[in-house]
Amino acid sequence: MCGIFCLLSLSPAQIEWDKTVHEHLKRRGPNLSRDLTVRGTTPCYQCLFSAHVLHMRGLLTPQPVQDNAGNVLLWNGEIFGGVPVMPEENDTAVISQRLSSCNNPSEILSVLSSMRGPWGFVYYQKAADCLWFGRDFFGRRSLLWKFDADINALTLTSVAACSSGPDECIWQEVPAAGVYRIDLKAVTEGGSVVFEVYPWAHGGNDLVSSCSDAVLASVPSGCAAVMNQAGLTLTSPVCPLNTSIPESSNEQEIHPNSCAKDLEQLLASKDKNDEVNNLIDVLSEAVRRRVQSLPFRRQEDSPLTYKQASVAILFSGGIDSMILAALADCHIPAHQPIDLLNVAFKLQEPKKQKESAKKPKKHKNKPTGDKAGVDSPISSPFDVPDRITGRAGLKELQDLNPERRWNFVEVNVTQEELQEMRQERVCHLVHPLDTVLDDSIGCAVWFAARGSGFITEDDDQRPFTSSAKVILTGIGADEQLAGYSRHRVRFKMSGHEGLIQELAMELGRISSRNLGRDDRVIGDHGKEARFPYLDEDVVSYLNSLPVWEKADLSLPRGVGEKLLLRLTAKQLGLGPSAVLPKRAMQFGSRIAKMEDKHEKASDKCTRLLTG
Repeated sequence: MCGIFCLLSLSPAQIEWDKTVHEHLKRRGPNLSRDLTVRGTTPCYQCLFSAHVLHMRGLLTPQPVQDNAGNVLLWNGEIFGGVPVMPEENDTAVISQRLSSCNNPSEILSVLSSMRGPWGFVYYQKAADCLWFGRDFFGRRSLLWKFDADINALTLTSVAACSSGPDECIWQEVPAAGVYRIDLKAVTEGGSVVFEVYPWAHGGNDLVSSCSDAVLASVPSGCAAVMNQAGLTLTSPVCPLNTSIPESSNEQEIHPNSCAKDLEQLLASKDKNDEVNNLIDVLSEAVRRRVQSLPFRRQEDSPLTYKQASVAILFSGGIDSMILAALADCHIPAHQPIDLLNVAFKLQEPKKQKESAKKPKKHKNKPTGDKAGVDSPISSPFDVPDRITGRAGLKELQDLNPERRWNFVEVNVTQEELQEMRQERVCHLVHPLDTVLDDSIGCAVWFAARGSGFITEDDDQRPFTSSAKVILTGIGADEQLAGYSRHRVRFKMSGHEGLIQELAMELGRISSRNLGRDDRVIGDHGKEARFPYLDEDVVSYLNSLPVWEKADLSLPRGVGEKLLLRLTAKQLGLGPSAVLPKRAMQFGSRIAKMEDKHEKASDKCTRLLTG
């Protein structure tokens, strides 16, 4: 993963760019930084390329990559399939070689269509005098754009910086609707920049109009976007969503007093073995690709100490993160730990207990122990719901594999530290998103990904900071398997047809609502977010299934939503976590309780303003 930056200036003046942006980019890529400037003569333009590399796989490869023909590549991505990349190879070098052999737009689109994995890129094709850029189909890597009319320059960057001045809303996320090409021969000083759009082919459903709407909604002022005249498209990496509706409704009435044991029996009785086993196969392979694609090590290199993890998981103890942990356990060498990152925001001080005087004094942030149940009374200001279910999930994983070292990292955040780091870092990373929900999730993910907290060993708590550069996150499961409460509302109002429409919308907007933000927030620590539930093969498999195979919202919470995933959890040997209801991160971590209680998630968040 990298921090990439390109400034296209249409004037001969000296290029200057925001030093704050430069610092954000360097944190994303702490292993190597380099700049490169390319100048055109007819017409007069300058391209400043800046790249900051986080070494993730293969041999460390400097960026920007410039080949013998003068082409320049900025690459922020991971290739997990479609294009062969050997363990000792770096995917940046592989993609540069592939693109260098392309002579026309159709060949470039063929290379981009074949890649499986997250990516954002900028590519200067010297012979054609053009600039290509874009994001993958889901938008799993951040890419922002803006156009400054005052200096006649277009900027593309992985991360920006927000301000409360006149430029407050100037940045926009590049829509993950396709890739874009600028004909540099056609640009003129003082004129507009025209983006030629090459959309993803979504199966022919209003392809051009839907892509045009997405692009036009965020095209920078002073620029224009047009569909490419040749009608060329990128091939979608996933199959279309199955829109089948059951011929008859077989809604099952559940007794209102159903208990967890009854629900587990219900799960066990479901005859979905083929679907469950197929999901385990594709999801396990998706996790394997993401936990084994790591920096290449020669035999003579010193191995990682047995106490250092290469992989961490954003961990609440809920079903999404539990399944990722169980599958990661299958593919990570037994001697390596796995870090489970669990974040909690401090509320009120706990009430003093009578027994406290008899116990030795502990660290003020120390939890009550791993045996605390979900219904246990709060005895620490950090015993939020996700902390309690996280400990219960840890116990399940220890029972599943007692030989594995599971580092349960308790990330404890006070209100003072939250306010400080929000203003110093998180507000810039969340930008250009600006809602209360973006603030809550952005802050929670930033602190969790930092991985700085405490672990408990032999009843003794000590400070701990995760060394893992790969962070697995469960995003994508709720969007595909009807995990949100709004899915129940839609199903109740409009049945299966309405639910299918809601799920299609969820996946279509995940790039703009979630993924760019999460990539920027996690990348700020020099770590890389990886999304197994959004692996192309996983999405294609889930898309192929009729909606009633994935969820049954006639069943109660904790069972009906993400039903297929709950059956998968049971098949993998997990226990109570398989029937935990969905709980949003902002509520489970209790960050939402630290601020204005009357805010709505969609409200503009004034706390994200810097001035």
